[in-house]
Order: sequence, then structure tokens, then C-alpha cells
Amino acid sequence: MDEKIVHEDDLGNLRRSHYSFQISRSNIDESVVIVGWISSKRDHGNVLFVQLRDQFGEMQVVVKKKELSSDLFNTIRNLKEHSSLGITGVVVEQKNSLDQVEIIPKEIKILSISNKPAPFLTQAVSSVGIDTRLDLRAIDLRRNHLQYIFKIRNTVINSIREYFNENYFVEVNTPKMIATATEGGAALFPIFYYDREAFLAQSPQLYKEQLTMAFESVFEIAPIFRAEPSRTNRHLSEAISVDAEKAYVDYRDMMDHLEKLIHHIINKINTKNANELENLGISLPQINNSFTRITYSDLVRKLQANHKYIRWGDDISPKILKDLFGDEFFFIIEWPASTKPFYVKSITEDDYSAGKDIDEKNRLSESFDLMFGGLELSSGSTRINNKSMLMENMKKKGLNDKAFDYHLRVFDYAVPPHAGFGLGLERLIMAILRLDNIRDATFYPRDIDRLTP
Repeated sequence: MDEKIVHEDDLGNLRRSHYSFQISRSNIDESVVIVGWISSKRDHGNVLFVQLRDQFGEMQVVVKKKELSSDLFNTIRNLKEHSSLGITGVVVEQKNSLDQVEIIPKEIKILSISNKPAPFLTQAVSSVGIDTRLDLRAIDLRRNHLQYIFKIRNTVINSIREYFNENYFVEVNTPKMIATATEGGAALFPIFYYDREAFLAQSPQLYKEQLTMAFESVFEIAPIFRAEPSRTNRHLSEAISVDAEKAYVDYRDMMDHLEKLIHHIINKINTKNANELENLGISLPQINNSFTRITYSDLVRKLQANHKYIRWGDDISPKILKDLFGDEFFFIIEWPASTKPFYVKSITEDDYSAGKDIDEKNRLSESFDLMFGGLELSSGSTRINNKSMLMENMKKKGLNDKAFDYHLRVFDYAVPPHAGFGLGLERLIMAILRLDNIRDATFYPRDIDRLTP
């Protein structure tokens, strides 16, 4: 290509007049200004058919040799996919189509030039490995398949905010650099904070509990960081967590909220993203009825009939859960207290169901996990709001209560009864869209092997 001819034009005063979805038969013979990038191009000799894409879709531009200078026509012919154009042109009826239109350009600006072909096509499901795609993630995200996923993701986030706003929750932002582990354990990323050690937050847990004193009902959509050395298709080191906390309720109330939230999300996607669902070739889970709720103890008893190696207190294999429940939402409730963090309230004798073993009662908690098949999406519980009980639980878990003084001192001022949950955004999207890999539910994945791009 002649370097004197191929150059990038300044944007200058060129500004879009229409997005792709705004151009239809009602605009025939109108002059429009469109901008976007080349998703594909067909060369028919003296005519080029260029598919120009913006954030909403594609427009067909018909570039005729007789209507442009020879140099400019040859330049457009040699441009690679992903190059950006600004076009001033006229809308005309597309030949051989009753309802489609196309653009005949009067002026073309070459705004940016792609220097090399991408290693994968934008129109198709990619056959290259996920690592190759992630190395060029910004290009990968131009693929139709991921465009559909992330448009649905946008609906999910908007519908979450809509649900909480309609139910009088206040959106908050909590610190992501913290002095101590929220839940204990070693799955923390240490950082230097001026002259001392700090950590990236595993969870907004303690802060959202405190904020119920001021606002009663709070929620946050924000990143969390877990240094878990996992190489699976469902783990991320940095993920988006949807956290909610509410005063004057218990874990059963928060299960009700979580179930209603999932219903709200599913309904909104079905309403707003019918086109994306059709192009992905999927239908969302049917959730007309309430989610099944099964106690951990009853689940273990049920499984022990066919899985003799399962013991009370063990985690339950995702495969076993998927085999038992299939692709549906369900709650596992009243987990052993030993498996839950220090702030989770144990079930008391007064509200414990009659007929259960007293020793088992002492080891249960007011807690739940929301599952979809074998995938854990959310955990929640009633929280301890008594300072003495909280300190006692910390000691049982081997935690130094002095490290949590900033949190415990608040409990001298009557923290109200409260409960809450955390919901993994990427896991929810992975579940409802039946994605094979959670990395395709986030923009720039972080895991044990990837810190770039």
C-alpha cells in the first residue's frame, strides 16, 4: 500500500449523526454521518461492500470506484478489518431487500488503520484458545458472541440496582485496602500501604454490617480479591461481588430478597435481551416457582444413601449436587457453624426445630448458600450483633480480637440485628448463560496465571 496515500485523518469536526439502529427506510435519501470499524469487507471488483460496525450493530456501506478517486478506492480496498472510518453519505434502499438500507458515501475519512489481521474472526465463535483471545482481549471483545454476553451483563447490573433501589437499599462504597482479613484465613493479597502492610479486601463484610447502623439497608457492586491458587473454569482472583446487608431481618428474609432479585434479573434479561439470547442460542432458566430450600443435614442424609464416604461437616462435591438438582436454583441452609466465618450467628435453642439432635444443633448456623446445579453463586447469613458473642466466636476461630478493634468498638453502641449476602456477578452470568469458562463473564480476567493485559 502506498504510504503517501494511506494516512490517518484527524477527526476534526466530524461527528456522528446516527447510530446504526437509528437508520431505517424512514431515512432514505437523507444525508447521514456514521463512524465505526470495519467488521468485514467484500470485494466485487469495481464495488466494495463494507460492513461498518458501531456499538449497536452493523451498517452496509457501498463504495463504488467510479464515485471516488482511484487512490482512495484502492486505499479502502486494502484496509484490514478493525480499521475505523468516518463516512458522510446518503441512505438508499438496499438492492434485493425489501426492508434493508445501505449507505452510499460522499466523503470518507480514515480515522485509524489496522496494521495486521486479527488472529480470530469477529463474526464467529472463535476456534482459537482462550489464552490467545485474552492476550488481545480488546479485540476479542469485538466478537459477536462476547458482545451478546456483555450486553446481557449490562442488563444484569442495571436490574440489580433497580431491584435494590425499589426496595429502599442505599448504594455504598467500602474500602478495598484494609488492615486485617475480613474472614480470617490466608487467601489475601498483601500490599504496601505507606510504611505498613495492608491487604486487598476479600469482602466488604464488616463495613456493610456497620453501615446498617446508619442506613439500615445497603448494597454494593464492587471488586473483591481472593488469593486462591485455583486453576478451574469457575475461579477468579478478582471478581465483582454484589453485596447486600439489612437491619432488623434474619437469614430467611435475605433468602427471600435474593430469590426475588434473581427473578427480577431473569425477567429483565428476557425483556431487554431477546435478540442476544436468540443469537446465543440459549434460553434462560425457568424459575416460575420458589427455589427449593434444603438443610445441610437433610442433604447429607439424603446423599449418604448412595455416597457412603460423605460425612457430616464435609463440603459437597459440585458434581454430586449437579447430578442431584440439575440446572436449577436451590438453597442449602443451616450449614455447620465450623464451616462459616466468625460473624455468622449460630442457631439458638429457642428457634431450633424440634426433634433434632442437641449436639448437631450446637454446630449449626443461620446461614445459606444459593446454588445453581453444582455452582455456588451466593452465601449469606444472620450476623452476630452481640459484642461478647462475636469476641467469643473470634477466639474459637483462632482470630486475634485486637486486630478487629476498629470493628468491635462499634458494637458498644447497639448494632441492630441484621443479615446479608454476597453474590458473585460473574458466577451468576456463567450460570444463567451456561458459559463454559467464567473468564468470558468478565472484561480482563485475573487468575493465578494472568496479570495482563
